[in-house]
Amino acid sequence: MSNASKSSESSKSSHHPPKEIPGSYGVPFFGAMKDRWDFFYLQGRDLFFKSRMEKHNSSIFRANMPPGPWISPDPRVVVLLDANSFPVLFDTSKVEKRDVLDGTYMPSTSFTGGHRVCAYLDTSEHKHGSLKALFQSFLASKSHEFIPLFRSCMQSLFVELEDGVRDPKGVEFGSLTDNLSFEFIFRLLCDGKCPSDTKLESDGATMIKKWLVFQLTPLVTIGLHMMLNPIEDFLLHCMKLPFFLVKNDYNKVYEAFHSSATSYLDKAEKSGISRDEACHNLVFVAGFNAFGGMSIWFPSLIKWVALAGESVHRELVDEIRTVVQSEGGVTFNSINKMVLTKSVVYEALRIDPPVPYQYGRAREDMVIHSHDSAYKVKKGEMIFGYQPFATKDPKIFDKPEEFVSHRFVGEEGEKLLKYVLWSNGRETDAPTMENKQCPGKDLVVLMSRLLLVELFLRYDTISVQAKSSGLTNTLTITSVTKATC
Repeated sequence: MSNASKSSESSKSSHHPPKEIPGSYGVPFFGAMKDRWDFFYLQGRDLFFKSRMEKHNSSIFRANMPPGPWISPDPRVVVLLDANSFPVLFDTSKVEKRDVLDGTYMPSTSFTGGHRVCAYLDTSEHKHGSLKALFQSFLASKSHEFIPLFRSCMQSLFVELEDGVRDPKGVEFGSLTDNLSFEFIFRLLCDGKCPSDTKLESDGATMIKKWLVFQLTPLVTIGLHMMLNPIEDFLLHCMKLPFFLVKNDYNKVYEAFHSSATSYLDKAEKSGISRDEACHNLVFVAGFNAFGGMSIWFPSLIKWVALAGESVHRELVDEIRTVVQSEGGVTFNSINKMVLTKSVVYEALRIDPPVPYQYGRAREDMVIHSHDSAYKVKKGEMIFGYQPFATKDPKIFDKPEEFVSHRFVGEEGEKLLKYVLWSNGRETDAPTMENKQCPGKDLVVLMSRLLLVELFLRYDTISVQAKSSGLTNTLTITSVTKATC
């Protein structure tokens, strides 16, 4: 079946009368506890959703989402697992985005200087538009710096990588990209100043990671021995970790941005936003959205590209080196001509999106359509989407579980981009004040393509080992083959 046929088939549910959503939440408290244990320990994330989808014969059903009792005020959600229903979560006329960034709970505002930062604001709140407009306009003013600054920051990464692969055990790629990411973000947002010239010295990435972990532990598992699961569940999922344990680190990060991001804070003040609120928002964007996303995403991108094999590496090498030579360097224009490189980035975003969860609360009674059914959702219900199932929907994508490097090449491939959903919106949409799409969406794609360009200008091929263990996903670079020409 062609993708066009699949897409037209997905509209058939609009002709079905709406049904009640299958599934239940179980007995209060104990039903949520059971779902939490299934999610973290007994089934794991993917099997948790797959087993319920098969049980109810539906890609839309009811379940409880962690963390559940003691932390979540209400863990009950309507789960969406297909490409047809998932985009309702981007429609801010239908869903409210107030305090739902982390799902069924929200970390203390102590982690953000007492402010509800932009990511937690609904589009109906005035400050949302003001804060997002400020960041987007500032980012646009820095566009000429994106490529030279990122390339400059990458130089040390490749030096450390080549030193690391001399060790038979290889080198852990995440630690290299963490330092790269933090330096790039800080210098971009802070008028070129280096984090090492502030009180952060070389510890900025580590401090941000600790701050992130303390907010997000209710959503993760460490991967301890099964005998220790009850202890882990109690410590991570039954209480929020207190801010005071990372207060000193956060204050150092805040002070570094406050003293360095002069032009951004001046711009904020002129637009009526206090320097304090603007700076806490900037730290959140830099630390949570940008650095947090990149620390997950860059190793994932390299993992999928490396595992694609030497034939794909040769194609990328040919495209990248040919275009760079013909265009006289690495520029916006040359990067835009690398169609395979672009497709590879989108395919990695499709198969392994860096932010897998999406939440929104129904603003009104509505009907949500899967490919073959329609379901009634009541005003106030929490709606949850698990993106890796939506972006691997077999009714949209051929070979959905496989990494297909050419998937988004050509006219037919371009049509599939609307089903790439990693940025809290369709890839074919643009961030606006009226939506919650990532304002740095295009910059992330550009940096991803730049990372591949720099990689394959230097190396013919790359080998990796990837391991996942609870809280830790590690990517070890075991070898690189330097460019032969």
